[in-house]
Amino acid sequence: MNHLNSSADLTRRAFLGRSAGGIGSVALASLLNDKLCAGQGSLPNFHHAPKAKRVIFLFMAGGPSHIDLFDPKPKLNELDGKEIPKDLLKDHQQFALIRGTPNLKGSPYTFRQHGESGTIISELMPHLSKVADELTVIRSMHTDTNVHDPGVNFMNCGTLLGDRPTLGSWMSYGLGSVNDDLPAYTVLTSGVSDGQPLLQSFWGNGFLESRHAGVPFRNSGAPVLYLDNPKGVSTKGRRNELDLLQWMNRRQHETLGDPEIATRIASYELAFRMQASVPQLADLGKESKKTLEQYGADRVKPSFARNCLMARRLVERGVRFVQLYDRGWDSHTDMDREHRRQCGAADRPIAALIADLKQRGLLDETLVVWG
Repeated sequence: MNHLNSSADLTRRAFLGRSAGGIGSVALASLLNDKLCAGQGSLPNFHHAPKAKRVIFLFMAGGPSHIDLFDPKPKLNELDGKEIPKDLLKDHQQFALIRGTPNLKGSPYTFRQHGESGTIISELMPHLSKVADELTVIRSMHTDTNVHDPGVNFMNCGTLLGDRPTLGSWMSYGLGSVNDDLPAYTVLTSGVSDGQPLLQSFWGNGFLESRHAGVPFRNSGAPVLYLDNPKGVSTKGRRNELDLLQWMNRRQHETLGDPEIATRIASYELAFRMQASVPQLADLGKESKKTLEQYGADRVKPSFARNCLMARRLVERGVRFVQLYDRGWDSHTDMDREHRRQCGAADRPIAALIADLKQRGLLDETLVVWG
């Protein structure tokens, strides 16, 4: 098991600056040392003993309409079509883009209570309604910005600038990884190509070491770039090359004491191990037809559904933090059509992910966050 590196002699950030986009950036986004130790501090007594060991964060980029999905507003429906009160617009930066006095619009969708908990869910999420008793709906969150990118930064790391460690980075830093062959923090994306842009700061490491940043997995072609052997080089040949490099790097490290050399050694080793672990992870050939139908996923075709299934496979293998970004939720011109499209693509796989995790005994120790 890998934990927080207690040594300060590996300047990963400097090395990453020289090798961004290559093997180094993959390796440095994960855990580079086999013998690491997590900081141990005293924890307060909790009302319920903490159980979560991993997180799957389903981020709907662009922002779903909460009042159309999980947060019904009866008063808003009552005032539907009437002018918005002028005092509500006064001195509110959030409404700075509004011109004139627009009319209020209530939700056109039907809400019902579901499960023993009576959780209120919109008609747009029929599959999620079936797992209502597994959900906790939080309606108290708010933001101080009406701009997308700073808002996403704030959600992920607590600042509008995105200059601090993100949630997944803290998980990697605090808990480490239970799998030496995969990163502790991974990112998968889906959705329309013209949706909200996805910035690296959304899964950045901030002031933590670069190994704590999220590693993006591609949903087509090679899941992670630069892991394949060079053309004409076998796995055995590659291993021999790395062994020779290790020997030379260690000798140089003994002579110069440069911590970046030790970083290079570890990054090559992780990349070599990922050559075997990543293709096995991404191969859905052994997933049953029933499971694929449950998620609405194809074995090869990229989709949010496939990413949800990949998220389950990642946490099964010990990845601490899996973040899925699904673009296309920034509805402006045709709210009804676009939200029906997005919900139609997301509702089923989210419900399937929750049910699948529960069936496999993983849900009790996995926090699934949607928002």
